[in-house]
Amino acid sequence: MEIAKSKAEGELLNWDDIQRMKYSWNVACEVMRLAPPVQGAFREAINDFVYNGFSVPKGWKIYWSTHSTHRNPEFFPEPLKFDPSRFEGSGPAPYTFVPFGGGPRMCPGKEYARLEILMFMHHLVWRFKWKKNIPDEKIIVDPLPKPEKCLPILLFPRKA
Repeated sequence: MEIAKSKAEGELLNWDDIQRMKYSWNVACEVMRLAPPVQGAFREAINDFVYNGFSVPKGWKIYWSTHSTHRNPEFFPEPLKFDPSRFEGSGPAPYTFVPFGGGPRMCPGKEYARLEILMFMHHLVWRFKWKKNIPDEKIIVDPLPKPEKCLPILLFPRKA
């Protein structure tokens, strides 16, 4: 709201505005931590190794789960709690938060997605108030978490 109130009538968001949306991005990251946009990925073992007492031979296909990675209490205390402050400062340890992958296989569209997410959030919050039609709607997993009734909401235009 602070950024929206600083804009003149009809003035568009600019890159500096997007860079100032740190808390909004923390909220978006926490949403992606709890409901990752991808389930995980397969990788091929390039060497024999032992993990957690299990031998993994070179050439085996390994599946890592984004969901499990993001809910590891070692890196995310109280992993089921919604807490955007986890992303303040330097944020989570490397490779513990991977909604866009990591390292050389990082999604090339990550910054574009960030821009789109922040612009969408800005316009939704600035232009509308909203109310859930089903306040205590259940979340189901099929295969990703989603509201049971698709989160029906009522949108109310904000008064200028």
